[in-house]
Amino acid sequence: MRRVQPAEEIYLDHVSSTPVHPEVLKTLGELLPIHYANSDAIHSAGTRINQLIQRSRSVIAAAFGVSAEEIVFTSGATEANNAIIKGIAFANAHKGKHIITSSVEHASVYGSFEFLENEFGFEVTYLPVDQDGRILPEVLKNALRPDTILVSIMYVNNEIGTIMPIHDLAKIVKENSRAYFHADCVQALGKIPVDLENVDAASFSAHKINGVKGSGVMLKRANVPFLPLISGGQQEMGMRGGTPNAIVNILFAKTLRLALEGEAEHIHHVRALKQRLIDRLSTLESIVFNSPSEGCSDFILNISCLCVPSEVMMNWLNQHSIFVSAQSTCSSKTKQPSHTLSAMHLNQKRLDGSLRIGLGYTNTTAEIDRFLDVLEEGITTYGKL
Repeated sequence: MRRVQPAEEIYLDHVSSTPVHPEVLKTLGELLPIHYANSDAIHSAGTRINQLIQRSRSVIAAAFGVSAEEIVFTSGATEANNAIIKGIAFANAHKGKHIITSSVEHASVYGSFEFLENEFGFEVTYLPVDQDGRILPEVLKNALRPDTILVSIMYVNNEIGTIMPIHDLAKIVKENSRAYFHADCVQALGKIPVDLENVDAASFSAHKINGVKGSGVMLKRANVPFLPLISGGQQEMGMRGGTPNAIVNILFAKTLRLALEGEAEHIHHVRALKQRLIDRLSTLESIVFNSPSEGCSDFILNISCLCVPSEVMMNWLNQHSIFVSAQSTCSSKTKQPSHTLSAMHLNQKRLDGSLRIGLGYTNTTAEIDRFLDVLEEGITTYGKL
């Protein structure tokens, strides 16, 4: 085997964050120097910014097929998830205190449910998943009760890429309960068509679709009772107090437009890269796939190296300027194995050797080939079957 030589950085962690689109960067540079007034001020400098924010809100609403009043700007999806879950739970607690989520949610969802359970006495059902990390519709149906007020299920799992049957799950909730249905859509937007039929609330993040950080959207249907978590201001229709982060709110519309316009082309490109990975990784005895072969995001591939711990392999890749993750970045500093892989009941070797490859449309075939070369060299250097 030829020895791999040092090369340029290769970023394969697009699940964690993405490079900002050049057009978004350009608009950011144009807006920042001139739009610095408070958008709630009644003078012309303020009203100009407010008009741009409202235009952005309308564009986003149109893209999702909702009214502008149902779009609330947040600092990101973590805030949106917290606000939706806690806000709906608190506002509807008089109807019941049973809430449902899955065992493979993002930390901001899972943590919000644990918070409601431990601090406010809500009863939580954590739904199990099958061998592909997927919620089965009949499992959700059997968990619904007369006192269930909220169900929250992610659209695409952020660790293994499993696409949840959101349309079927939301329909089951509507037909069999009075509960509201929330979907964390962070890893779905711009990567698969997003169906929001029967979805009462949804969360989105700009920096996962080549936008800026500190920018998110909370979609909440007008008929859903909601208790705001941030009080003390008229902003965002009274649902999120505080001076608006005007520039990033304005930029979200352009970020979303670019992501949706490029969606089909990006999927086609990334799908070919993922297949290239799968074809060569399938020839390696020590590699197993944790991501499902069907019903999976083209942008995520989770594998386990059975002969090299993930920490060792990540360090090896990092030395060669190749950047991947082992699990959700929001849990990367813990020593616990991936809770998604644990919920799938994988054995310890697979838990210890897991790697998450996050593909993006900026990646190239040459980068994939180099990653595979370096990975193979790492297995040869450190592996012990």
